[in-house]
Amino acid sequence: MSDALRLGLNIDHVATIRNARGGAHPDPARAAAMAYEAGADGLTIHLREDRRHIRDRDLEAIRLASPLPINLEMAATEEMCAIATAFKPHAACIVPEKREERTTEGGLDVAGQHNSIAPIVRELAEAGSRVSLFIEPDPVQIAVSEVLGAPVVELHTGKYAELWLEGGEAAAADELERLRVAAKEARKRGLEPHAGHGLTFDNVKPVAAIAELAELNIGHFLIGEAIFTGLPAAVQRMRSLMDAARKELAA
Repeated sequence: MSDALRLGLNIDHVATIRNARGGAHPDPARAAAMAYEAGADGLTIHLREDRRHIRDRDLEAIRLASPLPINLEMAATEEMCAIATAFKPHAACIVPEKREERTTEGGLDVAGQHNSIAPIVRELAEAGSRVSLFIEPDPVQIAVSEVLGAPVVELHTGKYAELWLEGGEAAAADELERLRVAAKEARKRGLEPHAGHGLTFDNVKPVAAIAELAELNIGHFLIGEAIFTGLPAAVQRMRSLMDAARKELAA
């Protein structure tokens, strides 16, 4: 379980900056190409219903710019399902989405929304995408994810990140343990656990040291850091911190 941990780079906020001026710069497709050169293992993009960052025309441009597998985050709606089944990304991650939120505020309630999510999971899988469900690190949500037939769950690390910001590692210890338990439960049920949201250079190593996790998806922090150091340097530093956590785990 302590093999290399994949890094998925979310490039949404390159498009957010572009859209602030309404032009073509900066181009998220260029970021996709740079991510590959920098050592990212995959690309994550979220085509929101309001198109606040990634837009429809970006999908194919990003695919053409990079050989990295694409993880398309999407709401559980008919419109997004139709777009995803036509685009056929490597992975499709179903996430909760509210128009008024600044960013994803929590995990998807797959237990409460089972009946509406089930047909979307089935359609995406039939189209050839590896379906992921973005959920809280909760045993009930993991159990329902298994029933839904999604091979991957992505554990929401937002609460962990918030607690770390408030009081460091000690303050986040209980939530980190919750993530550990959830990752083990997912593996026990035959699901591949990923994690993401709010991860930074400061707080990533304890999460990266969870042996059962296969992938971390990180975006906002790395795009912000790239303003100061450049995208390749930001990706490479995150990659080195993740690798160091795995080496320490194996030691």
